[in-house]
Amino acid sequence: MNDTQNGSDNSTTELEAAAFRKLLDHLDSRKDVQNIDLMILAGFCRNCLSKWYKAAADESGIPMEIDDAREAIYGMPYSKWKSDFQAEATSEQIRALEASQNK
Repeated sequence: MNDTQNGSDNSTTELEAAAFRKLLDHLDSRKDVQNIDLMILAGFCRNCLSKWYKAAADESGIPMEIDDAREAIYGMPYSKWKSDFQAEATSEQIRALEASQNK
């Protein structure tokens, strides 16, 4: 096993950070994909990423408010993203979310 595989150097962190940035770029390019759809299909959404981002900051002793974490994930203030891109959940989406959470 080389250093990148066993995580003994910065290469692993750099690769993980690059993959995370790519994920955020992809989500940014797909604003049409609603958080509820992500929750139904993948079990996480942009809000989950925001909470995980803040938790990582907390664990590292980096002061961060949840609104700052959301802006890092959404690429804009959360209130703007909601008003510009978030659609009202349909009854089908709500049923699908409930079904996915009961698995």
